[in-house]
Amino acid sequence: MIKSLKEIAADLKVKAGYTSAFIILLVSYLFTLYGNSQLLKQTVWVNRTNTSIRNLEILVSGMKDAETGLRGYIITRDTAFLEPYTKSFDVVNSSFVSLRRDTRDNPVQQKKLDRLSAAVRERYDRLFFALEAFKKNNYVLPDTLSRSFNVGKQQMDHIRSAVSSMQQLEQSLLAARKNELDDKYVALNIIIITSFVVALVFALFGFYTYRRENKARINADRKVSEYQEELQQQIIELDKANAALIVMKRSEKFAATGRIARTIAHEVRNPLTNIDLAVAQIKAEMPVHDESNALLFDIVTRNSMRINQLISELLNATRFTELNFAPVLINTLMDEALELAKDRIELHHMKVEKIYSDDICEIEVDAEKIKIAFLNLIVNAVEAMEPGKGILKIRTKGEAGKCVVEISDNGHGMTEEQLNNVFEPYFSTKSNGNGLGLTNTANIILNHKGDINVSSEPGKGTTFVIKFDFTG
Repeated sequence: MIKSLKEIAADLKVKAGYTSAFIILLVSYLFTLYGNSQLLKQTVWVNRTNTSIRNLEILVSGMKDAETGLRGYIITRDTAFLEPYTKSFDVVNSSFVSLRRDTRDNPVQQKKLDRLSAAVRERYDRLFFALEAFKKNNYVLPDTLSRSFNVGKQQMDHIRSAVSSMQQLEQSLLAARKNELDDKYVALNIIIITSFVVALVFALFGFYTYRRENKARINADRKVSEYQEELQQQIIELDKANAALIVMKRSEKFAATGRIARTIAHEVRNPLTNIDLAVAQIKAEMPVHDESNALLFDIVTRNSMRINQLISELLNATRFTELNFAPVLINTLMDEALELAKDRIELHHMKVEKIYSDDICEIEVDAEKIKIAFLNLIVNAVEAMEPGKGILKIRTKGEAGKCVVEISDNGHGMTEEQLNNVFEPYFSTKSNGNGLGLTNTANIILNHKGDINVSSEPGKGTTFVIKFDFTG
């Protein structure tokens, strides 16, 4: 529980670090957008101021061109000098239009512009009056026209003074706006740098926390993986121990069964011998032959022989016999066992599939005994399958230093209860079986220090797996 809470807290720290960094960067981005918009506005104002100053200069230059052109015309009477005078009207008007637009939000400049406009109109009126008077006086400069030029100089000085006043005001506005622009630029840079630093700190904090917790998580995962591997190894060892225990218990069971069988044989055969002797004595001493008595004697004799045969079979199935070990190829041994069951396989029209491994070594066994064991398993498989539909699969292979033989069928299979008792003496799923075939098979395999296991499901067939040690 505590570990889970710590992991949750660590995750929250990482998320908080990255989220804070994201929020700060987002706020910084918004401030940047706002700052950029303000900078853009200030830039527009600065451009307006510069444009106004330039238009004032153009206005004064236009007025100078008008006066210069008119003076040249009066002096030379050459109409070419009137061209600057004529063009100055458009230049001056265009300057006034731009100045009106660029100073529309400055009442002081608008009032000054009104006075300047009146002075310019008055100056143009005097220039026009002088031009007309010069033409009417037969292109002779009268004294009144000379005095008019003197008055015009005063008017131009007044216009220059008004323009200068407006330019000074625009220059002061330009300086103030540049200072404000610089301040906003510096403030914006401070905001960006501060936001970046703070976001970087939070991001580094999140990264450090993530790396630390991730390292701890990796170590925990590694420990879990090591524990899982250790647990898996223990499970494998436990499975091996269980398998060895099953083999040991099976061996002990066969040994105990053998001891019981020998005890029963000793305790039962002596009374049977006495019974047989008694029956023979009675038959010999009876003077008259009686068919009913003969029938009774026959029943006693046959059942005595049956009991004796069952005891012999049980002893043969459970006793440890002397083995004649010799190296033999498992594939050859299996082929010989199949040859012994050939008639039965063909009679039931069974299909045999052999999957032999070619690179497995020899095994040291009693070939005749192992063939009996294999034959019992093959016959058992044939009898468990439906005639004409049966498939008997034989596989040999090397696995984990063992020679493995698998005998499979697609017969009716067995239940869990039947699997638990399959090697028990006198247990059989067949109506005509004596229940000692698989007992004898298991006894042979165990006497060779081998291992035999069976797996089955009802309706899905049965597989016997036999394992031997390879020849050293």
